[in-house]
Amino acid sequence: MNKEEELIRKKSPVSIRNRKASFEYFFIETFTAGIVLTGTEIKSIRMGKASLVDTYCIITGGELWVKGMSVSPYFYGSYNNHEMKRDRKLLLTRREIARLAAATKQTGYTIVPLLIFIDQNGRAKMDIALCKGKKEYDKRQTLKEKEDRREMDRIMKSYK
Repeated sequence: MNKEEELIRKKSPVSIRNRKASFEYFFIETFTAGIVLTGTEIKSIRMGKASLVDTYCIITGGELWVKGMSVSPYFYGSYNNHEMKRDRKLLLTRREIARLAAATKQTGYTIVPLLIFIDQNGRAKMDIALCKGKKEYDKRQTLKEKEDRREMDRIMKSYK
């Protein structure tokens, strides 16, 4: 990811994160995918009414799908509002999908959504990652590192 892409993500009015992902998985490789949305879903996402809790991606028929993503119905929507938890198609190149499919055939690897954001053209995008699951001792190590960082920040603030 280059500096320009990072700047777009920071400027985005919407930043819906999967906070649990970094605790549960090691990130091997990340991708940015477009999301196929219908009707009022984009309005709900722009309002921040989406959740990536317990979401995962699968590849079926050469297409990448996100399962378990929750987008709340749009408050001002009418009778043709969208379903809250439906499978949504992700847009990647064939080469990227093929690479992900080959990697997920190995034991322990999966595809996890990390972030939903709005790009400079107003389109919803999703950062996904090829991940390997952490063992219990890896999770303990992650918690220890996080606690140490917090302690160091507290010490540094007291010196200022």
